[in-house]
Amino acid sequence: MSKTALIFPGQGSQYVGMGRDFFDNYDAALKVYEKASDVLGFDLAKVSFDGPEEELKQTRVTQPAIFTHSIAVLTVLKEQFGSNSEFHMAAGHSLGEYSALVAAGVLAFEDALAIVKVRAEGMQKAGEENRGTMAAIIGMESEALINLCEEASSAGIVQCANFNSPGQIVISGSVAGVQKAMELAKSAGARMVKELVVSGAFHSPLMASAKAAVAQILEKSKFHTAGVPVYANVTAKPVLETGAIKTLLIDQITGAVRWEESMKCMVADGATQFYEIGPGNVLQGLLKRIDKSIHCESIGKIGELEKFKP
Repeated sequence: MSKTALIFPGQGSQYVGMGRDFFDNYDAALKVYEKASDVLGFDLAKVSFDGPEEELKQTRVTQPAIFTHSIAVLTVLKEQFGSNSEFHMAAGHSLGEYSALVAAGVLAFEDALAIVKVRAEGMQKAGEENRGTMAAIIGMESEALINLCEEASSAGIVQCANFNSPGQIVISGSVAGVQKAMELAKSAGARMVKELVVSGAFHSPLMASAKAAVAQILEKSKFHTAGVPVYANVTAKPVLETGAIKTLLIDQITGAVRWEESMKCMVADGATQFYEIGPGNVLQGLLKRIDKSIHCESIGKIGELEKFKP
């Protein structure tokens, strides 16, 4: 039996204007944004739709904005297509893991957003207190880059943060550690080495203070048994048990996102049709590089929703 998988984007997919078409045309989406503003204490719709871009790019705003957009789209999709919008598994890239957990029924939207708020504020604060950076390395094998980061860590903290697709890996850590790893990667023949414009060293030990804040709120949050398996970033494996999900969400903040492996596991478990729910089509592009035979569509705009044929 062929299975459908939903995947949800993370930080970096945001753009000014995202979600406005859903907000203007569907009451269900408008209600999601109203709830979001209540939880966050600021008008998320306004900054998502009108910017300014500099504000939307602040981690404390970016993460709730992407998460809310994804859930607004998902809510409309379910309302419009009912049982035809059913799916068999889910995953999300970094922040997107929270969207996947809401989709799977593990967390209510408001409860997940309260956690995302703490996560986003904690990660922004950690980035300000422990200045770090990230870099994309194209054209190196995972194992070779892991070893190279170990070598570079004599200069400062550095580790692989995102295993995105074959030969596309992001490293993260202290400025000195990342720069040393970039030099070594160039010497080792990497096809491209590019420092990223980020507000912190995400998925590295420099995010430890955010981890503590998230652990605290997760302890108080109400989790339900997953209706479908959610493939965790940290293990790339399906997880259903709530205790394990909480632990993995905490580990994810300083651990690597094993995205390529997650997608391969979902395909091995029968997924043949993927839908990327939320802003942009970054994950669609990654999936194409991971497995050309798998079909993926993005649903983040009304035009894309109208083309949806379950």
